Amino acid sequence: NPPYMRTSFEKIHKQRFGFVVTDRDLVVEAISVEAIGKMGERQDPLTETKNEPIIIRPLDTVNIFTNDTHYITPLFKRCSLVPKQKIVGPAIILESTTTTVIEPGWQAQCSKHGYLILERITELQKKNVTSAEADPIMLEVFNNLFMSIAEQMGATLANTAYSVNIKERLNFSCAIFDPKGNLVANAPHLPVHLGSMGESIKTIINQNKGKIKPGDVFALNAPYNGGTHLPDVTVITPTFNKQKNKILFYVGARGHHADIGGRTPGSAPPDSKTIEEEGVLIDNFLIVENFKLKTKKILNLLKTGKYPCRNPKQNLADLRAQIAANETGVTELKKMVENYGLEVVQAYMVHVQDNAEESVRRVIDVLKDGKFTYLLDNGSKICIKIKTNRKKRRATLDFTGTSPQDSGNYNAPTAVTKAAVLYVFRTLVNDDIPLNEGCLKPIDLIIPKGSMISPEYPAAVISGNTEISQCITDALFGALNILASSQGTMNNFVYGNDTYQNYETICGGTGAGPDHDGTDAVHSHMTNTRMTDPEVLEWRFPVRVEEFSIRKGSGGVGRFKGGNGVKRKLTFLEKMTATTLSSHRKTSPYGLNGGNSGSRG
Repeated sequence: NPPYMRTSFEKIHKQRFGFVVTDRDLVVEAISVEAIGKMGERQDPLTETKNEPIIIRPLDTVNIFTNDTHYITPLFKRCSLVPKQKIVGPAIILESTTTTVIEPGWQAQCSKHGYLILERITELQKKNVTSAEADPIMLEVFNNLFMSIAEQMGATLANTAYSVNIKERLNFSCAIFDPKGNLVANAPHLPVHLGSMGESIKTIINQNKGKIKPGDVFALNAPYNGGTHLPDVTVITPTFNKQKNKILFYVGARGHHADIGGRTPGSAPPDSKTIEEEGVLIDNFLIVENFKLKTKKILNLLKTGKYPCRNPKQNLADLRAQIAANETGVTELKKMVENYGLEVVQAYMVHVQDNAEESVRRVIDVLKDGKFTYLLDNGSKICIKIKTNRKKRRATLDFTGTSPQDSGNYNAPTAVTKAAVLYVFRTLVNDDIPLNEGCLKPIDLIIPKGSMISPEYPAAVISGNTEISQCITDALFGALNILASSQGTMNNFVYGNDTYQNYETICGGTGAGPDHDGTDAVHSHMTNTRMTDPEVLEWRFPVRVEEFSIRKGSGGVGRFKGGNGVKRKLTFLEKMTATTLSSHRKTSPYGLNGGNSGSRG
């Protein structure tokens, strides 16, 4: 029955991915047939029965602790039980190969065939959190619940994405937000994504007041509206109440698309001057309406502009995966509301932010004032001055003196600057809390407009997300005098042609601290991606990995050593355009307190 098959398929598709595709034919790829035949039943022999169950005495008693209570618990031998015999918990039944624990509220009964049947005889008392007041134990529970939902979103995205960059390198981030668009919790994905995604959510909220409906999903990559750089596309899904008249939460999935257009394959032209040269700009675009994916409009958008996307079908496949990831978040948030109640869940969304705020205030209580000037290869500089107010338990971060907006693409949108600050202060907190909006509440930011960390349209920004975010981070650690410079670059290596496009960030060393060496060959600070496995890389692309090794002796020498960088050599098996975006080729990663600098790239 084809109509029934389509209806059933679309129902399950909507449940799993959050939308249906109405303009595509279905392909029946496999059919399974199940046949059930009735055969003669084999009965175990009956156990000897008695008119009345005998009374058996326990062998002994032991003290067990269960359900927050100590119980004096009887021990019985399994072989002593007869049909109709009932043992009410708490009890323990022993046999040569098994120990069966009968919990309070359960009973065990011996059947006529000698089976031990366990059943609950008293209703399970459900422990409900009825108070919206902050409780230390429940705060920890909700911290982990919120983070777990974001992690489940990430698992869905990795499993359903098409591109190597998202599926294998895990170049994506997922998070949940409160009704105002404030970051509540995240999975341990990319800090530069997570700290800036809230700005994108707030853009969608502000530009669609009173117009967002159930079944709507939005996409955005505009750097001046909460985006980072154009390849990072954010998909945003609102979560409505049962009456479908009020938005309770937002979920977001940001993924780095292997190509979003632009002058060079991979959308990272190293010499771009305007945002137009870097690809297709997406701003407040409705990609799902009334649960229907707007396939044609999406493809038309990806084909627009002077430098359209080279592989729009791959973009579409990854956007679908992001929508599916969000649907996982929506489903799990609804389950949480069902379990705990809306008032409690929304209260704890505030509590986890308040807890993060207090955690950062405790850091500020012992923080020392400091300043630092960070020099870039192109002669620009990032200036930071940190001043604390112990009485108010606040810190002011003043970036005055930072170089003006770059004529090239070394510009970081304000959202990226905030993300770097959020990340650094989260690393100073010893408590296991999710990185969220609360971390920024006790911090006042002074970011000069028109500077390279707050550029104005139509400035090019491809390096802002990758290079300047790392520079801001290292500048902050330098001002705090607690961590020497990392490799200070994401080492973007982007290559492709009209058929293939791939994006790598090449790892390096981390800086030494006051009591530890740096780490060799890792992605650090604002990036948190993986390198693609050589087998996958060589299978998906016409490329051969010749060498990937640690660059010995490249970390700075001091009382504690900086981490070493890497060497990576590839051979292309087809003609490719390769571009690099990197730093520390003219300046050296700094050492602190007399320690030597690391080697240049």
